[in-house]
Amino acid sequence: MNQTIVNIVIILAVGAVAVILFMGLWNMFKGDDPNRSQMLMRARVIAQAVALAILLGALYFFGRGPAA
Repeated sequence: MNQTIVNIVIILAVGAVAVILFMGLWNMFKGDDPNRSQMLMRARVIAQAVALAILLGALYFFGRGPAA
């Protein structure tokens, strides 16, 4: 896979985490259904784990080793 594509996927994954986080916070501050806030925070944790896995995978495949 091309490094540019991976960079775009990382940006989208981190953006998804941010959007879910703000949706959960907005719902919590409005005082709406607490179950929805809890569901959004669980979704954020899952999205965050996926974003971290993508980032670590990119570092593993495209990272540069120590200079020899």
